Amino acid sequence: MTADETPLEHERRAKVARLRADGREPYPWDFRDRVPSDRVRSASAALAPGTSDAGQTFRVAGRLKAVREHGQTAFADLEDGAGRIQLLLRADELGEGPYRAWLSDLDPGDLVGAEGRASRTRRGEPSLEVRELTLLAKAISPPPEKYHGLQDLEERIRRRYLELLASPESRERLRVRSELVREMRRYLDGAGFWEVETAILVPVASGAAAAPFVTRSNYLDGEVRLRISLELPLKRLLVGGVERVYELAKAFRNEDLDSTHSPEFTELEAYWAYADYHDMRRLVEGLFVRLADRVEELRPDDPAVRQGAALFRPPFPTVDFVEALERASGTSDVLSKSRDELRDLARAVGSTVPENSSTGTFLDKLFEHYVEPTFDRITFVVDHPVATTPLAKRHRSKPGRVERFEIFAPGYELGNAYTELNDPDEQERRFREQLGERGDDTYAYDGDFVRALRFGLPPTAGVGLGVDRIVMALTGAASIKDVILYPLVRAR
Repeated sequence: MTADETPLEHERRAKVARLRADGREPYPWDFRDRVPSDRVRSASAALAPGTSDAGQTFRVAGRLKAVREHGQTAFADLEDGAGRIQLLLRADELGEGPYRAWLSDLDPGDLVGAEGRASRTRRGEPSLEVRELTLLAKAISPPPEKYHGLQDLEERIRRRYLELLASPESRERLRVRSELVREMRRYLDGAGFWEVETAILVPVASGAAAAPFVTRSNYLDGEVRLRISLELPLKRLLVGGVERVYELAKAFRNEDLDSTHSPEFTELEAYWAYADYHDMRRLVEGLFVRLADRVEELRPDDPAVRQGAALFRPPFPTVDFVEALERASGTSDVLSKSRDELRDLARAVGSTVPENSSTGTFLDKLFEHYVEPTFDRITFVVDHPVATTPLAKRHRSKPGRVERFEIFAPGYELGNAYTELNDPDEQERRFREQLGERGDDTYAYDGDFVRALRFGLPPTAGVGLGVDRIVMALTGAASIKDVILYPLVRAR
């Protein structure tokens, strides 16, 4: 018994020793030809109460949730990926000795395999009448109760396997996320986009105004960074002749941890040659409808899902960035304000961003304070000031603006799209202006991207979507930590 082992764990470990002493391996290598438990439930549903089907044998495997003994008969609940099935154990079927041994050896949490006939109890419960039982993995530690022992959010994240073990709702959330991500891929594949994988470790972390994680390559004897965005490597591919491309992958930002931010998150970025931000908006709206339809198929009886799906159906309100900010703040002609004036306005509403932040950052903070809290459904914000967006093309009819839209759900941003800037000289100037304003390299200057633009980037539309937040909004999750399997948390 180890120092941190409980008496119950010590008792279960003693069972492992006894099984091995009897020549029975408590951790065998496989269990072949198993079927999901819903196959047994379907076969049982056709039977009359109190009968079994001797014509077909099933093999199932899963985790024991409970064992109930009633003299010469015992009932055990087995759970697998398809749900639950009741195992019916009888002394006259297994033999008195094996029957008693199994009741002594088995505990909730054990993984077992069972072979037997579909049956239905007198009360109508679908069951498997067991002829043979196999222990597949002895659980030394007992499973957690559903609502006890893992109430602390960070502990649930540190030991996500226990939350999944105790909570069918958590497993269902994982299933829904997996299916929604699959639907995103299907939609873009069907629209003719290629899925690619670009580098995670990069010499320059660019494509967003964010701080990178920095590490070191021993072989290269130099610093490398985890990417903060997928944007610039993907746009290089369009220079190379690829016309529709996307990546659905991780990005990393050395910044906040809260209910809507995670330093490690999943992005979907797509780039479309010879298109503009109007084309991209239509593409995104079509994706949202597909996701709304899919999530309702997956969870038709979930009120939170119905509410989330309704948010993702058009028509979507459109808000002009400058007009909305001026109207909500009572400030006129914000595009003519100096950086110092905008900084003072941002400070007056409680912004704590650094003094050397860019003009665009102060404009974003003012918009965040005055306008974003008014959104009560998914809203498209369009035509931002040039200072906010160094990678977007200047607006063709609105001076001082760029062709950009952001997408907001109530409480947080979902995505960002541009008609992409493809003039290499203007791109270089904007990079350097932003670096000069800040006096640091938070928005890293990517000289190779400027060189790539000199070879010619077609007119292009691009979008970046936060996959985790989209899943949050569609499922009604309260925190991004609920939809990321292993978010970063503070050390104990």
